[in-house]
Amino acid sequence: MKIIMKNRLNRLVGFTSGILLLTTSAFAQTDSADISPKAVLSAMQRVADWQLANPSVTAKRPATGWVQAAGDAGFMALAGISGDAKYREAMLAQGETNNWKLGPRLYDADDHCIGQTWAELYLLYREPKMIAPMREEFDRILANPPKVQSLEYAKKEDPKTRENWAWCDSLFMGPPAWAGLYAATGDEKYLNFMVTNWWRTTDFLYDKTEHLFYRDSTFFDKREANGQKVFWGRGNGWVMAGLVRVLQYLPMNHPDRPRFEQLFKDMAAKILACQQPDGLWRASLLDPESYPLKETSGSGFYTYALAWGVNQGLLDRATFEPAVRKAWAALVSCVDADGKLTHVQPIGADPKKFAPGSTEVYGVGAFLLAGSEVYRMAVLENANQARIVKISVTNPANFSRDCETVELNINPAAFGGNIKDTLLFPKGAVRVMDGVAARVLDSQAYASETSYLSPDKLVFQVDLAPHETRTYYVLDASALAAVPPPIVKTFARYVPERFDDFAWESDRIAHRTYGQALIKAEGTISSGPDVWIKKDRGLIVDTMYATKHYHEDNGSFMDDYRVGHSRGCGGLGIWDGQKLHTSSNYRNWKLITTGPIRSEFELTYDAWDAGKGRMVSETKRYSIDAGSWMTKAQSIFSSEDKSPLTIGVGLAERACPTNRVEFIAHNQAEGWLSYWQPEDKPKGVIGDTIILAKGSVIEFTNDAPNLPVAKLHANVPQPTHEGYPPIRDLLAITKAKIGQPLTYYFGACWDRSGDFTNHVQWENYVKRFAERRDQPLQVTVGN
Repeated sequence: MKIIMKNRLNRLVGFTSGILLLTTSAFAQTDSADISPKAVLSAMQRVADWQLANPSVTAKRPATGWVQAAGDAGFMALAGISGDAKYREAMLAQGETNNWKLGPRLYDADDHCIGQTWAELYLLYREPKMIAPMREEFDRILANPPKVQSLEYAKKEDPKTRENWAWCDSLFMGPPAWAGLYAATGDEKYLNFMVTNWWRTTDFLYDKTEHLFYRDSTFFDKREANGQKVFWGRGNGWVMAGLVRVLQYLPMNHPDRPRFEQLFKDMAAKILACQQPDGLWRASLLDPESYPLKETSGSGFYTYALAWGVNQGLLDRATFEPAVRKAWAALVSCVDADGKLTHVQPIGADPKKFAPGSTEVYGVGAFLLAGSEVYRMAVLENANQARIVKISVTNPANFSRDCETVELNINPAAFGGNIKDTLLFPKGAVRVMDGVAARVLDSQAYASETSYLSPDKLVFQVDLAPHETRTYYVLDASALAAVPPPIVKTFARYVPERFDDFAWESDRIAHRTYGQALIKAEGTISSGPDVWIKKDRGLIVDTMYATKHYHEDNGSFMDDYRVGHSRGCGGLGIWDGQKLHTSSNYRNWKLITTGPIRSEFELTYDAWDAGKGRMVSETKRYSIDAGSWMTKAQSIFSSEDKSPLTIGVGLAERACPTNRVEFIAHNQAEGWLSYWQPEDKPKGVIGDTIILAKGSVIEFTNDAPNLPVAKLHANVPQPTHEGYPPIRDLLAITKAKIGQPLTYYFGACWDRSGDFTNHVQWENYVKRFAERRDQPLQVTVGN
């Protein structure tokens, strides 16, 4: 990863130059509401808790309909900043209960709205089932567009009218779901559909003079009592909130982004002018006198949008921030002591006459969305003495990066300082906030060396479109009112109950390697990693050891890899041209870190004879990141003989009955070898790979020279050799210097997981991983 420093006045640590010590702000001035992170979050949680405790009040409509979906959008915003997991768990339960389906009407945007929550949950958990039904339905729409393409809205709502985004509310319901599916899949067809149809609706319903949207075409010629055009408050609130949610997904370098931002700024200026003295907006934007009742749902959406615009630098802070403060204070004043949000205009109710105590879950959603951006504003601007570092992360490649780890140094020792000096973030109390939303990202700070007194590494993950740059904030945890509980996606531990195994996993794959105790117990001598396969994103290591259910597919995971005395998946040895000299099982272990983003540990191996009496020992460090099928291996060799070593990194070739097919692919220049194993029993197919540094592979061979390595994509019939152990190791030969790290990667997959169902898909992943290796993310610290 390439890190660029800006403004090098302060060199205490790697990103001190980007530090923001914010001691004054508009928030430090006066207003009636307590706008501090703690107060804002408290108000949000009170409203959310009331809603969770009183679902029957607003449970008269379908669980996947727009009413509930708008509320769920707010709950997801709260889940991104709250320290209580129950809000996220409530949304997960909503998805599981409804089988991740959209509403029943294929084309109606109202029934797409719930897809926003499914996409957000997918981006947190990466479970394909969360977006599968939405993807299927959106693909049907793309393949079978509505037969009626008119945006004219029938006076009596004809279902055909609603097959297009013909009413302004639809710009909140539909487009963010399509944009979210693009973000989840990287497939631009969903984004292209969204962009095209957004502008189609805008060109039809947007009044370029008033900078507001008509509700639908039936309002073109209507007028208010004061002679003004009719522009509904909540309707334009839907549009403003929809704009925000689209812009959060739209790539920063998308050609239409400036147009979306200009629309947002033009509307924001008009909305600001329509704010009433009490801080809220009325049901009619241009004739508020005829609609005197307070209304919190539209007002919540406006507060959300204006606060987001200020936070993004799209709106002038001095002009818009006072309006945000006033609006938030007014919204909070509409919350009863028990947490009930009032003054929400009911569906279909006379906007001039509705009960002050009225509430609806979409109003709660608007309130929570507003609160999330006000909270973000408070964190970034009112964190007195808190340390906040702005960083930009750029994808230099022409392909998307998903679940890509950003690694930052936060220890002065890495920059020539004294390790005992005061750290920028004491005791690793550091968190990361997304640059386009209020969500606190899962992150992990850890000490990469046991001699360090405090963490020196910070890791978190990003998704980036091709050539895109996004902004993030690294901040002292004290700036936050709470830290959301992380979703733990990696794990590693020593396993004394199973003969000193050491096991590790990500949310995609699991491995183990063998300790000395296994030699005494079973006589197995091997330093080659084993593979445990899984179908879903759960962590399985502890369950596997607890149940001892290893070798049969139990519906979720299994051990069907065969190591024996081979190199397994990514083990190595010293190559003399004919024979591979390998170490015994590991002797000592050291856990470096385990957590939501990364697990890392170190193993040491006793010296072994590398040929002709030369003794070599090895210290090996493994690390695995969330969202990856690959483990990073770094070996450092010690020997009295300082001449370079010839290393063979291997994959065990599987023995099986005749008439089975395997696929071996390799690229010497790019440094990778891929193997799609033959299936000897009906348990599915395992693919594995090793990836060395580009240009470092001398040759591909094997430790049974009479059996040549297959050519790329060759079908290789296996000899009649059933069962165990493997017949040979496929090897990538490279060089290593004594005392200097040899770094490479290995990984595996299972075709029953659904991620890779054939060798071509697996090889494409391997190729893309090698491309990612050669085009690391670029990190710029500072402004």
